[in-house]
Formats: sequence, structure tokens, C-alpha cells
Amino acid sequence: MNPAEQYILDSAEPFRSILLQLQATIESLLPEAELRFSYKIPFYYLAGKPFCFLNQTGDYVDVGFWHSAYLKENRFAMVSEGRKVMLSLRYRSLEEIEMKLLRAVLLEAEQYKGLPYQPR
Repeated sequence: MNPAEQYILDSAEPFRSILLQLQATIESLLPEAELRFSYKIPFYYLAGKPFCFLNQTGDYVDVGFWHSAYLKENRFAMVSEGRKVMLSLRYRSLEEIEMKLLRAVLLEAEQYKGLPYQPR
């Protein structure tokens, strides 16, 4: 089994359910996304380049975006807490996942997949 998938399955509830929902959403919306285990967490790659990561820490799960410096449309919903570069969507329960917002951010981020990494 892929170590990234193992990370997800080994997570305690409610985080496992959140991670599985995020995984299903990302993979259905972006079927070309490749799930790898990088930086000790599940990381999605598009066209061989980092795209977004899933990280359960503390009492939440983050979906962090590699090209967050380019994201403009839904920044109001994103968290930068304690980070200089990455923005993320943060979830503490399945009910907090707003699918319309998640899809919008994923599709916006996909537009920038070929651009160079840039700090915010």
C-alpha cells in the first residue's frame, strides 16, 4: 500500500473520515493528480510538480496549496496561521467541508500548476 494511503487509513477519527473525503474529492475532480508520500504527509502532484498536501495535526486537517501565492478568489476562507508561505483550508469535522468552496479552490489552484513556486 502507498505510504500516503496508509497515513490516511492510520489516522484516528474524525480525521480519517475527513482525509478520505478530501482524497475522494481531489481524485474525482483532478483524476491526473498523483498521491505520493512527501515531507512525511500525503502530497498530491500534478504533472510531476507539488500541488497540495493533506496534513492532520492537532485537532484539524489542513489542505495546503503549493501555489497559494497565486490564489486570489477564496483567500478569505484560507488559513496561513504560523506559516510564511502556504495557505490552507482547515477542517475539524466532515460537516465543515464546504464542497463548493473546496472544488473552487482546487480548480483555481490547478490553473497555476505550471507556474514556478512563489512565496506569498
